[in-house]
Amino acid sequence: MKYKAHDTAIIDKGAIIGEGTNVWHYSHIMSSVKVGSFCTLGQNVFVASGVVIGDFVKIQNNVSIYEGVELEDYVFCGPSMVFTNVFTPRCLYPQRGSEFYLKTLVKRGASIGANATIVCGNTIGVHAMVGAGSVVTHDVPDYALVVGVPAHFVAWVCECGKRLDPLESDSYKCSVCNKVFDYNKKKDSISENAG
Repeated sequence: MKYKAHDTAIIDKGAIIGEGTNVWHYSHIMSSVKVGSFCTLGQNVFVASGVVIGDFVKIQNNVSIYEGVELEDYVFCGPSMVFTNVFTPRCLYPQRGSEFYLKTLVKRGASIGANATIVCGNTIGVHAMVGAGSVVTHDVPDYALVVGVPAHFVAWVCECGKRLDPLESDSYKCSVCNKVFDYNKKKDSISENAG
């Protein structure tokens, strides 16, 4: 089973697309792109040369993934969300080429809401969630929910997306999955406990 692409999609020579991936109407995947298996690229998605996209990634309509952006497995990009790749763009002083692009990493299982903007040079943590319309100007810790302009922390979330309920000390529990998490202040992340 190979990937499927709509007749209006443009896939440049040299792009690698994994098994079971669907590329929808008017999308453009440039050369030297690597898209994993079982991904969905919605209508009017643009993927620039050199981008790496993991497995089971869902990119909704009208999203551009520019050079310097990497999406790990199970990432969700909501409709019309925006990535940037140059921090101080100027038409008078063009900044083209990978030496000018700041890397943006979206880690496994993270979700980015519709119309959010991710300023380049930042990392979105494992299973983090960026609220719709938010503007991310700093790294987002693993399992953090951030919202607003600029985006700020409001809660910890489970892998399933539910806000975690505080227990005692630095422990949290998901009321849906019943998973218990411990917050480690030194690492700015949450690691799952057995149970």
